[in-house]
Amino acid sequence: MRTCLPPPPPRLLPATRSGRPAQALRAFRDMLARGVPPDHFTLPPVLRSCALTSAAGLAASSHALAVKLGAQENLFVASALVLCYAGLSNLSDARRLFDGMRERDAVLWTSMLSAYAQRREPEAALRFFGGMVSARMELDAVVMVSLLLACGQLGWRRHGRSVHACCVRRFVGTPLSLWNALVDMYVKCGDFAFAERVFAGMPRRDVISWSALILGHGLNGRSDVALGLFDRMAAEGIQPNSVTFLGALSACAHSGMVDKAYAIFEGMKRWGVEPELKHYSCMADTLGRAGRVVEAVKLIEEMPFEPDEAMLGGVLAACRVHGEMEAAEWISERLMDMSPGKSGYYMSLANIYSDAGRYSDAERIRGFMKAVKVSKLPGYSSVELDVDRFHITSN
Repeated sequence: MRTCLPPPPPRLLPATRSGRPAQALRAFRDMLARGVPPDHFTLPPVLRSCALTSAAGLAASSHALAVKLGAQENLFVASALVLCYAGLSNLSDARRLFDGMRERDAVLWTSMLSAYAQRREPEAALRFFGGMVSARMELDAVVMVSLLLACGQLGWRRHGRSVHACCVRRFVGTPLSLWNALVDMYVKCGDFAFAERVFAGMPRRDVISWSALILGHGLNGRSDVALGLFDRMAAEGIQPNSVTFLGALSACAHSGMVDKAYAIFEGMKRWGVEPELKHYSCMADTLGRAGRVVEAVKLIEEMPFEPDEAMLGGVLAACRVHGEMEAAEWISERLMDMSPGKSGYYMSLANIYSDAGRYSDAERIRGFMKAVKVSKLPGYSSVELDVDRFHITSN
């Protein structure tokens, strides 16, 4: 049975509800400085703010305070701690806390399930759900959203459809979050026809609904559909968010629409959306696929972020396709500095040298790999066909 959580004190409520976690934490520190002790009403919004701002130190201090005050055994505080640790990428502490609780209600079980799903541990989420069923916990819409997220991450369409059927049976008025999770699950499983059927049948849609469909089509090379949805969404007056723009830019990357990508990228700020690393990465991918590798390198050099391996790796692949040797050497050097033990970057550069007829340089790279004991690892894939799951290894 679920209990009702009383509201946090008014000092924290405005900041937490308006999406200003840093301000909420400042209010919490001021409260402590004035000698006002926190309680089990104050701690959950504080812990949520810690996760949103990656304040691991303050989260640990808040946990210690909860233990000192005897609030850790409060189920709402425990649930907030689980989600806080999950938000800080610390699932082991979240699970340790869950296992250490003398009592567990549906809220705590659901929080732990959500933690696994949100941190992309779908198999652990599904195993945990089995324990939840055995414990006869209430299975509400939040649980179903987490299950659909796990099924989508694994590409388990058959299991996802079973969850969908369960939702139809259990819920008379399906909440919007569950509709959105269904669209997202079908998109991730590659069932665009069913995703669009669910989308068309929604009583109302928000930016998350549109973005799930746009991103799915964009990432899967269905560029015309994705960009058509993007235009429809704008025409209906729904403000896009960072995920929407990522989907539109992905569509441009797959279709070689560089000018359209630039227009979308430059239009982000007009919508009040600040470009993130993932948007710059998508722009670099668009330029690389179109053979404009020099522009991609310039974008990387001038952007306000440090590039990650995925971004550089994508442009390196474009260097090989388009024979951009100078850019390939520059990118490879950066990648090898980032991850000196990853064989793929060495092999990519060696292959680029071989393609260009520079066989001695290719051998030099392979010789260096042997000298520093960098070995090529086998590739690994997993696919579900009907009721069986196959694992494919390539050496």
